[in-house]
Amino acid sequence: MNKRLVSFVIKLILFTLVMSFFAWSFKSGYYQLIIDDAEGFIFLLIQHIHMVALSSFLAIVLAIPMGILVTRPKFQKLQWLFMNTANLGQTIPSLAILALAMTWMGIGFKPAVFALFLYSLLPILRNTVAGIKSIDPDLLDAAKGIGYTPAQILLKIELPNAAYPIMAGIRTAVVINIGTAALAYLVGGGGLGDWIFTGIMMRDNSYLLSGAIPVTLLALLADQLIRAAEKLIVSKGLRPSAAVSD
Repeated sequence: MNKRLVSFVIKLILFTLVMSFFAWSFKSGYYQLIIDDAEGFIFLLIQHIHMVALSSFLAIVLAIPMGILVTRPKFQKLQWLFMNTANLGQTIPSLAILALAMTWMGIGFKPAVFALFLYSLLPILRNTVAGIKSIDPDLLDAAKGIGYTPAQILLKIELPNAAYPIMAGIRTAVVINIGTAALAYLVGGGGLGDWIFTGIMMRDNSYLLSGAIPVTLLALLADQLIRAAEKLIVSKGLRPSAAVSD
Protein backbone atom coordinates (compact mmCIF):
# COMPACT_ATOMS: atom_id res chain seq x y z
CA MET A 1 0.00 0.00 0.00
CA ASN A 2 2.89 2.36 0.86
CA LYS A 3 4.49 1.68 -2.50
CA ARG A 4 1.25 2.56 -4.28
CA LEU A 5 0.99 5.78 -2.29
CA VAL A 6 4.59 6.76 -3.07
CA SER A 7 4.03 5.94 -6.75
CA PHE A 8 0.86 8.04 -6.81
CA VAL A 9 2.57 10.99 -5.13
CA ILE A 10 5.51 10.86 -7.55
CA LYS A 11 3.16 10.71 -10.54
CA LEU A 12 1.13 13.59 -9.15
CA ILE A 13 4.25 15.73 -8.65
CA LEU A 14 5.51 14.96 -12.17
CA PHE A 15 2.09 15.66 -13.67
CA THR A 16 1.91 18.98 -11.81
CA LEU A 17 5.38 20.00 -13.02
CA VAL A 18 4.59 19.07 -16.62
CA MET A 19 1.27 20.91 -16.61
CA SER A 20 2.93 23.95 -15.01
CA PHE A 21 5.53 23.95 -17.77
CA PHE A 22 2.84 23.69 -20.45
CA ALA A 23 0.90 26.55 -18.89
CA TRP A 24 4.02 28.74 -18.65
CA SER A 25 5.19 28.06 -22.21
CA PHE A 26 1.69 28.56 -23.63
CA LYS A 27 1.29 31.83 -21.76
CA SER A 28 4.68 32.94 -23.09
CA GLY A 29 3.45 32.39 -26.67
CA TYR A 30 5.95 29.69 -27.56
CA TYR A 31 3.36 27.68 -29.51
CA GLN A 32 2.18 30.57 -31.66
CA LEU A 33 4.34 29.23 -34.50
CA ILE A 34 2.09 26.15 -34.75
CA ILE A 35 -0.90 28.44 -35.31
CA ASP A 36 0.88 30.88 -37.63
CA ASP A 37 2.41 28.12 -39.77
CA ALA A 38 -0.18 25.39 -39.36
CA GLU A 39 0.39 24.07 -42.88
CA GLY A 40 4.13 23.69 -42.30
CA PHE A 41 3.54 22.05 -38.93
CA ILE A 42 1.11 19.49 -40.36
CA PHE A 43 3.55 18.72 -43.20
CA LEU A 44 6.42 18.06 -40.73
CA LEU A 45 4.14 16.08 -38.42
CA ILE A 46 3.03 13.81 -41.27
CA GLN A 47 6.66 13.32 -42.31
CA HIS A 48 7.55 12.38 -38.75
CA ILE A 49 4.69 9.90 -38.42
CA HIS A 50 5.48 8.43 -41.84
CA MET A 51 9.11 7.77 -40.89
CA VAL A 52 8.17 6.16 -37.58
CA ALA A 53 5.31 4.09 -39.00
CA LEU A 54 7.31 2.72 -41.94
CA SER A 55 10.46 1.91 -39.95
CA SER A 56 8.46 0.30 -37.13
CA PHE A 57 6.39 -1.74 -39.60
CA LEU A 58 9.52 -3.06 -41.32
CA ALA A 59 11.05 -3.94 -37.95
CA ILE A 60 7.92 -5.82 -36.86
CA VAL A 61 7.75 -7.73 -40.15
CA LEU A 62 11.37 -8.84 -39.77
CA ALA A 63 11.90 -9.13 -36.00
CA ILE A 64 8.89 -11.27 -35.04
CA PRO A 65 9.51 -14.00 -37.68
CA MET A 66 13.21 -13.84 -36.78
CA GLY A 67 12.37 -14.33 -33.11
CA ILE A 68 10.13 -17.28 -33.96
CA LEU A 69 12.83 -18.82 -36.15
CA VAL A 70 15.60 -18.73 -33.54
CA THR A 71 13.34 -20.37 -30.93
CA ARG A 72 12.82 -23.42 -33.15
CA PRO A 73 14.99 -26.38 -32.06
CA LYS A 74 16.79 -26.57 -35.41
CA PHE A 75 17.82 -22.91 -35.33
CA GLN A 76 18.46 -22.21 -31.64
CA LYS A 77 22.22 -22.24 -32.25
CA LEU A 78 21.77 -19.13 -34.41
CA GLN A 79 20.06 -17.20 -31.61
CA TRP A 80 23.27 -15.56 -30.37
CA LEU A 81 24.12 -14.43 -33.91
CA PHE A 82 20.74 -12.83 -34.56
CA MET A 83 20.54 -11.24 -31.11
CA ASN A 84 24.03 -9.76 -31.26
CA THR A 85 23.51 -8.51 -34.80
CA ALA A 86 20.29 -6.77 -33.76
CA ASN A 87 22.06 -5.46 -30.67
CA LEU A 88 24.42 -3.48 -32.89
CA GLY A 89 21.52 -1.21 -33.76
CA GLN A 90 21.23 -0.23 -30.10
CA THR A 91 24.96 -0.24 -29.28
CA ILE A 92 26.07 2.08 -32.07
CA PRO A 93 25.06 5.71 -31.38
CA SER A 94 22.11 6.92 -33.42
CA LEU A 95 24.17 9.69 -35.02
CA ALA A 96 26.74 7.13 -36.18
CA ILE A 97 24.01 4.95 -37.72
CA LEU A 98 22.60 8.00 -39.52
CA ALA A 99 26.07 8.88 -40.80
CA LEU A 100 26.63 5.33 -42.09
CA ALA A 101 23.17 5.22 -43.67
CA MET A 102 23.77 8.59 -45.32
CA THR A 103 27.11 7.38 -46.73
CA TRP A 104 25.39 4.38 -48.27
CA MET A 105 22.01 5.82 -49.28
CA GLY A 106 22.68 9.53 -49.59
CA ILE A 107 20.53 12.11 -47.87
CA GLY A 108 16.78 12.25 -47.42
CA PHE A 109 13.96 10.00 -46.25
CA LYS A 110 15.51 6.57 -46.97
CA PRO A 111 18.59 6.75 -44.70
CA ALA A 112 16.43 8.11 -41.87
CA VAL A 113 13.96 5.20 -42.17
CA PHE A 114 16.81 2.69 -42.39
CA ALA A 115 18.46 4.02 -39.22
CA LEU A 116 15.15 3.97 -37.33
CA PHE A 117 14.50 0.45 -38.60
CA LEU A 118 17.79 -0.76 -37.12
CA TYR A 119 16.96 0.91 -33.81
CA SER A 120 13.59 -0.85 -33.72
CA LEU A 121 14.80 -4.40 -34.25
CA LEU A 122 16.29 -5.29 -30.87
CA PRO A 123 13.33 -4.53 -28.53
CA ILE A 124 10.91 -6.47 -30.71
CA LEU A 125 13.27 -9.40 -31.37
CA ARG A 126 14.36 -9.65 -27.73
CA ASN A 127 10.79 -9.63 -26.40
CA THR A 128 9.61 -12.13 -29.00
CA VAL A 129 12.35 -14.57 -28.01
CA ALA A 130 11.82 -13.96 -24.27
CA GLY A 131 8.06 -14.36 -24.59
CA ILE A 132 8.24 -17.67 -26.44
CA LYS A 133 10.98 -19.08 -24.19
CA SER A 134 9.01 -18.19 -21.05
CA ILE A 135 6.12 -20.50 -21.95
CA ASP A 136 5.71 -23.44 -19.56
CA PRO A 137 7.22 -26.57 -21.21
CA ASP A 138 4.41 -28.65 -19.70
CA LEU A 139 1.92 -26.62 -21.71
CA LEU A 140 3.82 -27.38 -24.90
CA ASP A 141 4.05 -31.07 -24.00
CA ALA A 142 0.29 -31.16 -23.40
CA ALA A 143 -0.31 -29.60 -26.82
CA LYS A 144 1.91 -32.23 -28.44
CA GLY A 145 0.10 -34.92 -26.49
CA ILE A 146 -3.28 -34.02 -27.95
CA GLY A 147 -1.84 -34.12 -31.46
CA TYR A 148 -1.12 -30.48 -32.26
CA THR A 149 1.25 -29.95 -35.17
CA PRO A 150 4.23 -27.56 -34.76
CA ALA A 151 2.30 -24.91 -36.71
CA GLN A 152 -0.75 -25.30 -34.47
CA ILE A 153 1.41 -25.07 -31.34
CA LEU A 154 2.96 -21.86 -32.64
CA LEU A 155 -0.34 -20.23 -33.61
CA LYS A 156 -2.56 -21.48 -30.77
CA ILE A 157 -0.12 -21.76 -27.85
CA GLU A 158 3.16 -19.90 -28.30
CA LEU A 159 2.11 -16.68 -30.00
CA PRO A 160 -0.98 -16.06 -27.83
CA ASN A 161 1.07 -16.64 -24.66
CA ALA A 162 3.95 -14.48 -25.93
CA ALA A 163 1.68 -11.71 -27.23
CA TYR A 164 2.05 -9.47 -24.18
CA PRO A 165 5.87 -9.22 -24.20
CA ILE A 166 5.85 -8.91 -28.00
CA MET A 167 3.46 -5.97 -27.78
CA ALA A 168 5.63 -4.46 -25.03
CA GLY A 169 8.63 -4.71 -27.36
CA ILE A 170 6.69 -3.04 -30.17
CA ARG A 171 5.58 -0.27 -27.82
CA THR A 172 9.16 0.33 -26.69
CA ALA A 173 10.46 0.40 -30.27
CA VAL A 174 7.79 2.84 -31.47
CA VAL A 175 8.23 5.25 -28.56
CA ILE A 176 12.03 5.24 -29.00
CA ASN A 177 11.59 5.79 -32.73
CA ILE A 178 9.37 8.82 -32.27
CA GLY A 179 12.08 10.58 -30.27
CA THR A 180 14.98 9.39 -32.41
CA ALA A 181 13.19 10.45 -35.61
CA ALA A 182 13.94 14.07 -34.69
CA LEU A 183 17.55 13.37 -35.71
CA ALA A 184 16.37 12.71 -39.28
CA TYR A 185 16.83 16.45 -39.83
CA LEU A 186 20.60 15.86 -39.87
CA VAL A 187 20.31 13.72 -43.02
CA GLY A 188 17.57 15.73 -44.68
CA GLY A 189 14.84 13.31 -43.66
CA GLY A 190 12.42 15.98 -42.51
CA GLY A 191 10.04 15.62 -39.61
CA LEU A 192 9.58 17.72 -36.51
CA GLY A 193 13.33 17.68 -35.97
CA ASP A 194 13.47 20.50 -38.55
CA TRP A 195 11.89 22.89 -36.06
CA ILE A 196 13.79 21.49 -33.08
CA PHE A 197 17.22 21.99 -34.66
CA THR A 198 16.17 25.31 -36.17
CA GLY A 199 15.26 26.45 -32.67
CA ILE A 200 18.59 25.23 -31.30
CA MET A 201 20.62 26.98 -34.01
CA MET A 202 18.62 30.22 -33.82
CA ARG A 203 18.25 30.04 -30.03
CA ASP A 204 14.54 30.45 -30.60
CA ASN A 205 12.37 28.71 -27.99
CA SER A 206 9.30 29.12 -30.19
CA TYR A 207 10.74 26.82 -32.88
CA LEU A 208 12.33 24.50 -30.32
CA LEU A 209 9.20 23.91 -28.24
CA SER A 210 6.86 23.86 -31.25
CA GLY A 211 8.86 20.87 -32.46
CA ALA A 212 9.83 19.17 -29.20
CA ILE A 213 6.47 19.26 -27.40
CA PRO A 214 4.50 17.65 -30.28
CA VAL A 215 7.16 14.91 -30.43
CA THR A 216 6.66 14.29 -26.70
CA LEU A 217 2.87 14.24 -27.02
CA LEU A 218 3.11 11.95 -30.06
CA ALA A 219 5.21 9.47 -28.07
CA LEU A 220 2.70 9.52 -25.20
CA LEU A 221 -0.21 9.06 -27.60
CA ALA A 222 1.50 6.14 -29.36
CA ASP A 223 2.21 4.50 -26.01
CA GLN A 224 -1.43 4.73 -24.98
CA LEU A 225 -2.73 3.51 -28.36
CA ILE A 226 -0.47 0.45 -28.30
CA ARG A 227 -1.49 -0.25 -24.71
CA ALA A 228 -5.11 -0.14 -25.84
CA ALA A 229 -4.26 -2.53 -28.69
CA GLU A 230 -2.69 -4.89 -26.13
CA LYS A 231 -6.04 -5.17 -24.36
CA LEU A 232 -7.68 -6.22 -27.62
CA ILE A 233 -4.95 -8.63 -28.73
CA VAL A 234 -3.83 -10.19 -25.45
CA SER A 235 -6.20 -12.42 -23.50
CA LYS A 236 -7.04 -10.87 -20.12
CA GLY A 237 -5.90 -13.97 -18.27
CA LEU A 238 -2.42 -13.73 -19.78
CA ARG A 239 -1.68 -10.10 -18.92
CA PRO A 240 -0.77 -10.39 -15.22
CA SER A 241 1.65 -13.29 -15.75
CA ALA A 242 3.36 -11.46 -18.62
CA ALA A 243 3.60 -8.14 -16.80
CA VAL A 244 7.03 -9.08 -15.47
CA SER A 245 8.45 -9.08 -19.02
CA ASP A 246 7.10 -5.59 -19.74
